[in-house]
Amino acid sequence: DEAGGAREGAAEVVTADRGGGGVARAVGEEAEVDPVAAAEERYAALEQTLGPVVGLVHGRMKPEARDTAMAAFQSGETKVLVATTVIEVGVDVPNANIMVIEHAERFGLAQLHQLRGRVGRSDRPSVCLLLYKPPLGAVARDRLKIMRDTEDGFLIAEEDLRLRGGGEILGTRQSGAPGFRIAQPERHGELMETARDDARLIVDTDPDLAGRRGEALRLLLYLFGRDEAIRLIRAG
Repeated sequence: DEAGGAREGAAEVVTADRGGGGVARAVGEEAEVDPVAAAEERYAALEQTLGPVVGLVHGRMKPEARDTAMAAFQSGETKVLVATTVIEVGVDVPNANIMVIEHAERFGLAQLHQLRGRVGRSDRPSVCLLLYKPPLGAVARDRLKIMRDTEDGFLIAEEDLRLRGGGEILGTRQSGAPGFRIAQPERHGELMETARDDARLIVDTDPDLAGRRGEALRLLLYLFGRDEAIRLIRAG
């Protein structure tokens, strides 16, 4: 199975790579399973297979214990680190060269990208393995495909926005279809150029909006401003 295969793979890496390096294993958050309990269970299984070269880090550990576990992994005393997403940011272990993410289908693109960034921080060859449980939904499949196809953080951020939706700038929704359109140069380039040329023409020929077209524009701007004010008032 997925876990058994990964255990065997970790054992092979540790056996073959005694001179350095490390495996960071992120345990995903399952819907009905406590991620800390899942990490502790995976740690126990790997420790039974590999011995004392396995470390454990999660957010409920005392800071001193967490720092000790991280120091052991950084020094090479432990070769495998089992962790929750507490290692997503602020962890820099150049020798870590393999990341295994369990239940990758449950993570967002930004989180996957951050976790993958924990390895490959030196000139050592590195790899990130995304383990998932089929069948995959369409969005999860798209996420994993993007992670496979690119390491470009800007592109990943754009795709994350496309898949999740932008939510609200003013409001409580952090994702979903936004109540506004976001200009995308690759899709709206011609329209943006037309709008720019139109704006320049207006500024050059009727900067005070005194002509017939200017009067129509003032009316549109008034209506837009009133609608925007109402929306902002409702948003609180």
